[in-house]
Amino acid sequence: MIPLCVLDLVPVVQGETPRDALHKSLDLARHVERLGFKRYWVAEHHNMAGIAGAATSVVLGYLAQGTATIRVGAGGIMLPNHSPLQIAEQFGTLESLYPGRIDLGLGRAPGTDELAVRAMRRDPRASDEFARDVQELQALFGPVRPNQRVQAVPGGGLEVPLWILGSSLFGSQLAALLGLPYAFASHFAPAAMDEAIAMYRGKFEPSQQLATSHVMLGVNVVIAETDVEARRHFTSLQQAFTDLHRGTRGLQKPPIDDIDAYWTPAEKQAASGMLAHAFVGSKSTVRAGLDRFIERTKADELMVVTSVFDHDARKRSYEMLREIADG
Repeated sequence: MIPLCVLDLVPVVQGETPRDALHKSLDLARHVERLGFKRYWVAEHHNMAGIAGAATSVVLGYLAQGTATIRVGAGGIMLPNHSPLQIAEQFGTLESLYPGRIDLGLGRAPGTDELAVRAMRRDPRASDEFARDVQELQALFGPVRPNQRVQAVPGGGLEVPLWILGSSLFGSQLAALLGLPYAFASHFAPAAMDEAIAMYRGKFEPSQQLATSHVMLGVNVVIAETDVEARRHFTSLQQAFTDLHRGTRGLQKPPIDDIDAYWTPAEKQAASGMLAHAFVGSKSTVRAGLDRFIERTKADELMVVTSVFDHDARKRSYEMLREIADG
């Protein structure tokens, strides 16, 4: 199977604290490192009680310090929330401390609501400058030029690998134009996936970082001993997407026996549409689904999200996914 990676939202489950979530993330990172996963990414979100990864570069430093070989990165940093210089300095520091292990995925959404955007003192129109900001960041990571008056220290000359993240056609076009690897958020926004991949591959221009196109696709995966057990674990994520549709937020909820008692038919349709690329079941069930998905998309890597309430069950799901890949 193609390389496997982990996207961790650092979920805070009911009855626990962000401290617990962060400690569990390190435990999971060490676990999947032993299993041979390639990357471990954390996504930037703000003003969300159930997600503890807001200070993303700080979290990545904690995870990188606690692991040894796995690549650690942002999936992603929401660049409109920051200046390119600050991100270059932060990730230049990470690359200096953990050389050859740091990835920087970049998104143009704020990763939060309008109130939090204002609280961060950011201009809601900052996303309009995303392409320019990415190029500025590239320049800051490039070789320091003679008499360059603004430098990222550390950062200049470190060539931290950049990725463009996206859930629409905009990111695919930008990644192609700049010759950068592209990660599509098909784990929650699957509608434009096929068109975005085709556009990226069709328009890709080789760059110093990347000679040929490279696509990573996000997928939700929950594996257990039986299909029934896996589907029950999956109800935690189904509840979360239902709550998102309702405009409510909170801590991650435990699984329930009857998801149809939780959502309305309209909510089921909305949540299930967002979760179209979810592979849930026993090893044989998930293996068949992933094989079809990879064959159809020709993905180069999979970024796997496993939102399971029970930490041991979450770790076991990744173990079984590794067994599928090795089988």
